[in-house]
Amino acid sequence: MLSTAEALATLLSAASPITGTESIPTLDALNRVLSAAVISPLDVPPMNTSSMDGYAIRTADLAAKGNRRLPVSQRIPAGHAPEPLKPGTAARIFTGATVPPGADAIVMQEQTEAAGNEVTILHSPAPGEWITAQGADIRSGSIILPAGTRLTPQALGLAASVGCAELQVYRRVKVAVFFTGDELTMPGEPLKPGAIYNSNRFTLRGLLEKLGCDVTDYGIVPDKLDATRATLREAAQAHDLILTCGGVSVGEEDHVKPAVEAEGRLSMWQIAMKPGKPLAFGAVRRAAHEADAATSAETFFIGLPGNPVSSFATFLLFVRPFVLLLAGMQTVAPRALSLRADFTQNKADRRNEFLRARINAAGGLDLFPNQSSAVLTSTVWGDGLIDNPPNHAISVGETVRFIPFSELLN
Repeated sequence: MLSTAEALATLLSAASPITGTESIPTLDALNRVLSAAVISPLDVPPMNTSSMDGYAIRTADLAAKGNRRLPVSQRIPAGHAPEPLKPGTAARIFTGATVPPGADAIVMQEQTEAAGNEVTILHSPAPGEWITAQGADIRSGSIILPAGTRLTPQALGLAASVGCAELQVYRRVKVAVFFTGDELTMPGEPLKPGAIYNSNRFTLRGLLEKLGCDVTDYGIVPDKLDATRATLREAAQAHDLILTCGGVSVGEEDHVKPAVEAEGRLSMWQIAMKPGKPLAFGAVRRAAHEADAATSAETFFIGLPGNPVSSFATFLLFVRPFVLLLAGMQTVAPRALSLRADFTQNKADRRNEFLRARINAAGGLDLFPNQSSAVLTSTVWGDGLIDNPPNHAISVGETVRFIPFSELLN
């Protein structure tokens, strides 16, 4: 069996960004990945602006006058072009408004006394005080969002701040997904003896859609080799990745592994991790008429185990970074925290364990009491996964590596 690090390296070395790109409205670009850098065509702010409601003055006027009372020569709201400031006067100005030529400081209104058309300045400002200089945030010609950036709400706001109405992004990753198991039943249908509801379909569809994938769901495929092979052949057409759940172990009814070997190739099968040992990676051949010089002759394949926690954990640790690389991102590793274990785990496993835990009020970690790969409750109760090395028992008070779900679900 491969270690988790070896398995992840195998997957990520095979992934490269898809080539298709498109231009879309910035308002519609949330969670898409930039295929071209965003370069600012202007300074932000594009002029000197006031950071406060107050008065724009010339500091030299205060130094030259014994009397600190100045006539107010103009009023400058935001969005209005000012006139040059007349010497010996002040301009009433508001937050975000353009500083008039000639003014070199703003005195906030709390440090003034206004009477009629005059204002008394109660503070001696330094030159530049409360003025946001032109280009203080962004300089014209600078890269504000590099290619490979996944667009967050704040990134969209940044692009809009320099006037970008459209953005160049990679097309969505096209993923075909299906589920195997004659025992699977959809919610809303009668639950026959020996059957279970197909929770994995809902979890994995949600995870793929959260990553922004274009998902084709082939539903539940019968536990038959011919049916599995036929679905693989169909799914290979016009998709970047085939994702399956179940049927990748060694039982007589596990047909996904032999089906992939018949329709393509497997380059990885088992991983020394818990939960999630039977994880398969390879590719499925595309029909000859579907392959051309612009596309690959095969579609990537990842087969996840059928137990709900196993499929959830392996998706987060392996499928997520693989899909993000296909989508055009360059940095896909989740950030981990070093936190205190407020529990004892005496039994060490020979495999790399990923334990469901959550952060308690004291800033330490509590462990979900049942770490079975069938207990989906743990994934809702927990805040993330403890990455516990092989053959390592955990002692209370020990510092452990914790990967929050907030890092794995974005």
